[in-house]
Amino acid sequence: MIERFLEYIEVEKRYSPHTVTSYRKDLSDFSTFLLKTESHQDFAIVDKKIIRNFMVDLSESQISKRSINRKLSSLRSFFLFLLKVDSVQVSPLENIQSLKFYAEKQIPFSKEEMDELQSMGGKPKNGNFLKELIIETLYQTGMRKAELTNLLLNNVDFSKKEIKVIGKGNKSRIIPISDKLLEKFSYYLTKRNALELSEMYFFLSEKGKKLNDKFVYSAVNSYLGLVTSKTKRSPHILRHSFATHVLENGAEISKVKKLMGHSSLASTQVYTTANIEQLKKVFNNAHPRAKKNLDYEN
Repeated sequence: MIERFLEYIEVEKRYSPHTVTSYRKDLSDFSTFLLKTESHQDFAIVDKKIIRNFMVDLSESQISKRSINRKLSSLRSFFLFLLKVDSVQVSPLENIQSLKFYAEKQIPFSKEEMDELQSMGGKPKNGNFLKELIIETLYQTGMRKAELTNLLLNNVDFSKKEIKVIGKGNKSRIIPISDKLLEKFSYYLTKRNALELSEMYFFLSEKGKKLNDKFVYSAVNSYLGLVTSKTKRSPHILRHSFATHVLENGAEISKVKKLMGHSSLASTQVYTTANIEQLKKVFNNAHPRAKKNLDYEN
């Protein structure tokens, strides 16, 4: 039944391969738990008690609350599918609440840090150019990590100076790219074409294979460690920095929403926090009522 559900979300719901893989992992973990604790894998007799026991087991295994909630979300979708195909009479996830947690604040990289990183690039050298190009692409486009690794060669349009990105839910969007980034793309393709690689993905490893998530994360983490002391140095923080910086430069939030591929404006509004902090700094430095050490005796 799990395979039937995965086929449903992939073919009918058009979920991305990355999302389908996540669902597969979550449902496999639950199936393993069922077999270990209940000695069966019959979803029709799963009840709320089993779901709660699964949550406790995950928590005792030091799984984060965010990850537990993701697994619960996967199970909710799965049991809704089972209801739809009449395999169960009621969902055991009904009235099961997600765990509350305070999300760790995402601190974007400053423009100065990103400028310093770019100035360190210099001339392309060995495998470093690909890593530098990955970072610059993430920062200039706001793409997600999975969107970058799945970027198709044919979806980079040099004449229109834009790229077509396939995001969550298999939804596509167009992102404009700068002349400088196009130049780097052109150089990269010159080297890529010289190897006569036939792979359909734009970014490839030195062995001509599609990039994996681990390679992208490692490249971002190591390079950004050269210019910042921030501990969060992930591809997502580059996406966060992209949104923050374009908003700071006056971009309309509705336009940034489209560039980011968000389904709701609320998701984009998260990135306005940095703008508010910047405004506070301007206020504290410039407004006469906010300046420190005012002489009130005059």
